[in-house]
Amino acid sequence: MRLALGTLSNLSTMEMKTVNAANLRAIGYDAARRVLVVQQSSGTFEFSNVSADTWRRFSQSSNVGGFYRDNIEEEFTKKRLK
Repeated sequence: MRLALGTLSNLSTMEMKTVNAANLRAIGYDAARRVLVVQQSSGTFEFSNVSADTWRRFSQSSNVGGFYRDNIEEEFTKKRLK
Protein backbone atom coordinates (compact mmCIF):
# COMPACT_ATOMS: atom_id res chain seq x y z
CA MET A 1 0.00 0.00 0.00
CA ARG A 2 1.30 3.49 -0.82
CA LEU A 3 0.22 6.61 1.00
CA ALA A 4 0.37 9.93 -0.82
CA LEU A 5 1.85 12.44 1.56
CA GLY A 6 0.37 15.46 -0.14
CA THR A 7 -0.10 17.27 3.15
CA LEU A 8 3.63 17.19 3.81
CA SER A 9 6.16 19.65 2.45
CA ASN A 10 7.59 17.04 0.09
CA LEU A 11 4.91 15.49 -2.10
CA SER A 12 6.41 12.02 -2.04
CA THR A 13 4.71 8.71 -1.46
CA MET A 14 5.57 6.37 1.37
CA GLU A 15 5.37 2.61 1.30
CA MET A 16 2.92 1.57 4.02
CA LYS A 17 2.88 -1.78 5.77
CA THR A 18 -0.59 -3.10 6.63
CA VAL A 19 -0.76 -4.16 10.28
CA ASN A 20 -3.25 -6.26 12.16
CA ALA A 21 -3.87 -4.36 15.39
CA ALA A 22 -7.10 -3.14 16.98
CA ASN A 23 -6.76 0.58 16.22
CA LEU A 24 -3.83 0.55 13.77
CA ARG A 25 -4.36 0.06 10.04
CA ALA A 26 -0.93 0.68 8.45
CA ILE A 27 2.53 2.04 9.28
CA GLY A 28 5.29 3.58 7.21
CA TYR A 29 8.69 5.22 7.70
CA ASP A 30 10.76 7.79 5.82
CA ALA A 31 14.37 7.20 6.90
CA ALA A 32 15.71 10.35 5.23
CA ARG A 33 13.29 12.54 7.22
CA ARG A 34 13.08 10.24 10.30
CA VAL A 35 9.29 10.40 10.08
CA LEU A 36 6.90 7.62 11.08
CA VAL A 37 3.36 7.66 9.68
CA VAL A 38 0.61 5.67 11.37
CA GLN A 39 -2.85 5.15 9.91
CA GLN A 40 -5.38 4.57 12.66
CA SER A 41 -9.13 4.12 12.49
CA SER A 42 -9.40 7.71 13.77
CA GLY A 43 -7.04 9.27 11.18
CA THR A 44 -3.48 9.39 9.88
CA PHE A 45 -0.70 10.74 12.08
CA GLU A 46 2.95 11.69 11.66
CA PHE A 47 5.63 11.27 14.32
CA SER A 48 8.92 13.16 13.90
CA ASN A 49 12.48 12.30 14.95
CA VAL A 50 11.86 8.55 15.06
CA SER A 51 15.08 6.55 14.80
CA ALA A 52 15.56 3.78 12.26
CA ASP A 53 16.04 1.37 15.17
CA THR A 54 12.66 2.31 16.66
CA TRP A 55 11.04 1.82 13.23
CA ARG A 56 12.72 -1.58 12.82
CA ARG A 57 11.58 -2.77 16.25
CA PHE A 58 8.06 -1.39 15.69
CA SER A 59 7.59 -2.84 12.21
CA GLN A 60 8.89 -6.26 13.28
CA SER A 61 7.10 -6.43 16.63
CA SER A 62 4.84 -9.38 17.32
CA ASN A 63 2.60 -6.96 19.28
CA VAL A 64 2.42 -3.83 17.09
CA GLY A 65 -0.40 -2.30 19.12
CA GLY A 66 1.45 -2.72 22.41
CA PHE A 67 4.71 -1.41 20.95
CA TYR A 68 2.88 1.63 19.58
CA ARG A 69 1.21 2.36 22.91
CA ASP A 70 4.39 1.88 24.99
CA ASN A 71 7.11 3.25 22.70
CA ILE A 72 5.57 5.57 20.09
CA GLU A 73 2.40 7.19 21.40
CA GLU A 74 3.92 8.23 24.74
CA GLU A 75 7.41 9.14 23.45
CA PHE A 76 6.83 11.18 20.29
CA THR A 77 4.65 14.16 19.44
CA LYS A 78 2.01 13.32 16.87
CA LYS A 79 0.67 15.57 14.15
CA ARG A 80 -2.60 14.79 12.38
CA LEU A 81 -2.26 14.51 8.59
CA LYS A 82 -5.89 13.59 7.87
